Amino acid sequence: MGYRPSRRTTRVLMGGAVVLVLAGTNAPAVYDFASERYHAYEIDQPEYKAKNGQWKVVDVPEKYRINTIHAALLHTGKVLLIAGSGNNAKMFDAKTFRTVLWDPVKNTFENVPTPADLFCAGHTQLPDGNLLVAGGTQRYESLKGDVEKAGGLMIVYNENPDKPKTLPAGTRFTGQENGKTFESQVSLVVPRAKKTTDPRTGKPKVTASSARVYVEALEKGEKHQTGSQDQYRISGLKGDERQNIYGIAQKLSFDKKDFQGIKDAYEFDPVAERYIKVDPMGEARWYPTLTTLEDGKVLSVSGLDEIGQVVPGKNEVYDPKTKKWRYLPKSRFFPTYPALFLADDGRLFYTGSNAGYGPDDQGREPGLWDLDSNEFTKVPGISDPDILETSMSVLLPPAQDQKYLVLGGGGVGESEKATDHTRIADLKAASPRFVDGPDLYEKARYPTSVILPDDKVLTTNGSGDYRGKGDTNVLKAALYDPESNKFTSAAAPLVGRNYHSGGLLLPDGRVMTFGSDSLFADKANSKLATFEQRIELYTPPYLHQGGERPELRDPNGGRSSVELGKKKTFSSKDAASIKKMRLMRPGSFTHVTNVEQRSIALDFERTKDGVEVTLPKNPALVPPGWYMVMAVDDRGVPSEAAWLHVPVSEDAPTRKTTAKIPAAAH
Repeated sequence: MGYRPSRRTTRVLMGGAVVLVLAGTNAPAVYDFASERYHAYEIDQPEYKAKNGQWKVVDVPEKYRINTIHAALLHTGKVLLIAGSGNNAKMFDAKTFRTVLWDPVKNTFENVPTPADLFCAGHTQLPDGNLLVAGGTQRYESLKGDVEKAGGLMIVYNENPDKPKTLPAGTRFTGQENGKTFESQVSLVVPRAKKTTDPRTGKPKVTASSARVYVEALEKGEKHQTGSQDQYRISGLKGDERQNIYGIAQKLSFDKKDFQGIKDAYEFDPVAERYIKVDPMGEARWYPTLTTLEDGKVLSVSGLDEIGQVVPGKNEVYDPKTKKWRYLPKSRFFPTYPALFLADDGRLFYTGSNAGYGPDDQGREPGLWDLDSNEFTKVPGISDPDILETSMSVLLPPAQDQKYLVLGGGGVGESEKATDHTRIADLKAASPRFVDGPDLYEKARYPTSVILPDDKVLTTNGSGDYRGKGDTNVLKAALYDPESNKFTSAAAPLVGRNYHSGGLLLPDGRVMTFGSDSLFADKANSKLATFEQRIELYTPPYLHQGGERPELRDPNGGRSSVELGKKKTFSSKDAASIKKMRLMRPGSFTHVTNVEQRSIALDFERTKDGVEVTLPKNPALVPPGWYMVMAVDDRGVPSEAAWLHVPVSEDAPTRKTTAKIPAAAH
């Protein structure tokens, strides 16, 4: 017997038909209304949901609605939603910074005090389950014409080899020739000068140290700008310091001022549900990428610095044990938010995906980076190499295969270019190179991809132009199957999403999506858009198959800690139907970047009361931290996740770093 619509559905359809008859052919608006009603009816049918899945919008109470820029799944099952100032200059000026903690099971929300503007920071999971958040915003962008005070870069020198010098925010610099005075915007520490012995003469030699700071004129107006280099006296200095410490600046003008980063770093504790301040980075970073390494330390790369320039290849490593940062001994340049994945041989794979700033001819070619030797091996063959910005990159499941998928993307900066190409790199090949995969549903910048426990990858949303210009949001989604190398259509999302959007897998197997920051709300680009504050939930087809989903229980209540190479037993009444076991790292998503998510295949044996899994031995394949363990049955239906902690492996190599960043650098 076929599906029989309910009385309510029948009334809706008949009502729509009557309206159409009465309106005749002269009412396209009425026709659209009826079509929308029928579409709503169609996508709510069991057969449709079993094939395509279903989207629903989450009801977020007004007091918890924020401009979500960053989202991370915590081992408590809650989701940390970070806005900072949320790309809102008024909130930045008011120092109104927002974070909200969402419980997707209870659908409850909680505001979390936010200590700094973490807008456009980097973040990653730490071995103990804390979330490291580093960088953020010191100053908003000012376009040429909007800049009210002359300003720019001041390089401050210290010729004293005996001690560093701290200069607080508001320090004044006066030109010796131009007589114009400028003021620093942040505090600054200038390291002491370097003292060596000249090998030829045996006499001591002093080399001045330097530090950079952004300065502005005290008053508005073009008469306060400068046209050439000058040396600047520093107010408040006494004695020899007047001669030993000074500033030098080139033109201080009304040119465009880019965003500027901060050095601040915090750990968010999911249990205490609060931020904990840790040692700051050596470099200020806005738009950095943070990648967890096999020893649990974290690599911080790129970003705009305290004067708005891309950090010139100075990369650093955070040690969660000491809460300190150290520089890598050698430099390597990347554009902002580079997609840097920990590969299973311990190298970092840069897929070429990035989101934002940097020259179009530097640091954009994909390759494998050895942190110890600093050797970079290019991986050739990627299509559309000039439109990789705002593309999405995914380590395809299972992670043991070491295949990476790059989806969509656009031209550098505000380019109108976009692509529907996907590209696949197999790092297990003798000579890895990219080959084209199947085309995406549409040309798209900012697509969001989330790995599912059944080894498929959901990709959704994006826009055909920069930040959705021209009303180009893409209301489409697809499921990619790595085994068949094909996309199949999925239910269309209800909310358009582009810049400042993303998505995460939840412990119950659903996917949440967040954010979107369109420039305009119409095709003519005449009406300014508002930030998309709604959250949307996608329930994949595997949760619409009917019947019970497989059960998986940890006898320790989901709080077990298991070393790499060791075994762990889970109870399950459905062991006979379990087809595969997956170890899934919780995601941490921002700006088309989620280098955290990975799904690792677990070897397993069925036991009398469940399954016994064996963890892989390779710490580069399974970096330390909390993971979701999910069982998938012979229908492709996953269990709800059991949480499992993987501690730092004794076999994990120790990275080469220089001496710790001195306090003077902060």
